[in-house]
Amino acid sequence: MPKNKENSRPGYNVRVILRIVAVMAFACAIARAQTPDQVMVVLNGRSAASREIGRYYVQRRGIPASNICTINTRPEETIVRSVYDSEVEAPIGAFLKSHSLQEKVLYIVLTTGVPLRISGPGEPLRSEASSVDSELTLLYQRMRSVIIPLAGPVPNPYFRHQDTPFRHPAFPMYLVTRLDGYTMADMKALVDRALKARNTGKFVIDLKAVENNSGNQWLRTAALLLPNDRVILDETAAVLSGIQNVIGFASWGSNDTDRKHRFLKFGWLPGAIATEFVSTDGRTLRQPPANWEIGNWQDQRTWYADAPQSLAADYIHEGATGASGQVFEPFLNYCPRPDIVLPAYYQGHTLAESFYAGIPALSWMNIVLGDPLTQLKN
Repeated sequence: MPKNKENSRPGYNVRVILRIVAVMAFACAIARAQTPDQVMVVLNGRSAASREIGRYYVQRRGIPASNICTINTRPEETIVRSVYDSEVEAPIGAFLKSHSLQEKVLYIVLTTGVPLRISGPGEPLRSEASSVDSELTLLYQRMRSVIIPLAGPVPNPYFRHQDTPFRHPAFPMYLVTRLDGYTMADMKALVDRALKARNTGKFVIDLKAVENNSGNQWLRTAALLLPNDRVILDETAAVLSGIQNVIGFASWGSNDTDRKHRFLKFGWLPGAIATEFVSTDGRTLRQPPANWEIGNWQDQRTWYADAPQSLAADYIHEGATGASGQVFEPFLNYCPRPDIVLPAYYQGHTLAESFYAGIPALSWMNIVLGDPLTQLKN
């Protein structure tokens, strides 16, 4: 059975007081949330699905028509660097410049059909591979002639700045998210749920049993920084499932060897987000066969899209409004930090601000699924 955390944990009261002070100090700044005219939407002209979900989002969220950028590239999930440079980054940069949006736009929203990841050579931590999304975050700097090495992760200037509203030029980057999922119904539901987000429900945090590592400690800290009566924390071998009214979730995903099933059968509330420590949960956004389940590395027959691991898009399919993922191996230290992401989101920061405040590096493997303006309203 899941167990609620107890406020008798050492340091709980101190942490809560500090967090309350931070929330009060930045309440006015958070109230001045970003607006639709600071969002640019990228459509792929070669993908009917991209055009459909992009136009649906623009209409529902009220994005100005002048903020719609259309690129033309093959709607493949994996591309090479030269294709990214010429068919993705270059036209997006040209659009921002020609429409004088370099400073005004804070968020870039990619749509299904826009390539997902860039292949590249290199050893672990020196790889030139990355997600398209993470690479685009640095377009702000590249448009100002900043030379950024391709190999390895680049420090994220917004990391750990969860108590500072995101703005230019203080943070020289774009916050890039993606409207994507298995089906058009999934994607449109994601948009609809974002508009209904409310600050209610439970934050569910599921640790690996027994292990004492940095990932488990980040999960425990996330629990400490959230209201005690809104957290379900489990440190046993049990895999939490069937929980209702979930607004936030963090776990090890399929890296918890006790987890065997893709779907947790949660009752997700509008606005709910999920994050997990999984190397390849963003490797594809194409729907697996209905009978596919989490597999193991030793038996390739259990793999889907070249890996046996859980998939971030499953959370969207089941009813979440946002989720993070990794397209290639990021290593644990470069996964989103739940001790930053979940408390920031609870405090009222947007979905994009919350995730990127918790992502240590750019030009790396991370993606964020969801409407960047999603915000928990009281």
